[in-house]
Amino acid sequence: MPRRCAPTASARRPSPCSSRRAIQHPKHRGVLGAYGRALADVGRYKQALDVLNHAHTPGAPDWRIFSVQGAALDQMGRHEDAQRYYATALRIAPDEPSVLSNLGLSYALSKDLVRAEAALRRAAGQSRVDPRVRQSLALVVGLQRRLAGAEGIARADRPPDQASGDVAYLRQTLAQQNGWQQPIQPEKPAVSSEGS
Repeated sequence: MPRRCAPTASARRPSPCSSRRAIQHPKHRGVLGAYGRALADVGRYKQALDVLNHAHTPGAPDWRIFSVQGAALDQMGRHEDAQRYYATALRIAPDEPSVLSNLGLSYALSKDLVRAEAALRRAAGQSRVDPRVRQSLALVVGLQRRLAGAEGIARADRPPDQASGDVAYLRQTLAQQNGWQQPIQPEKPAVSSEGS
């Protein structure tokens, strides 16, 4: 009886199953796409890009592949290149929340917080959005020193106990952003000098 492949990967290698399939089917775009994503998942970004370049053709482009290519490029610090891949993915799948989210995070990595916020707001406005998109949006808004707005986003659509945890995490994360700006303190109401 043939042995079945286990769908596991180590921290540095994709599963032997995906590697074997890619070798056995070097022209199968679906197999190459899965193998390229697996390589990206374990941090082998250059190799992932090489494989993913063969996972689709100009006549049959796949927005998912463009998005993974963009994510790999972001991990390599090539944010402008990544943003071009996300733009291509969005031409194929307009308003796809996962691509908009990746684009927004790419802008944030390149410290273009205004564009990051716009992309993440667009992603958060879609009907089928991952809750992590709102967390990313809250972080980007907070990095612009708008803590009240960031907290409002973090609390949206969340039960009170989860919202409190999200806000605490947001404050902690923003306090650690020394490379961006000074730690952000909660906004305090103005103190009136009358009657003191």
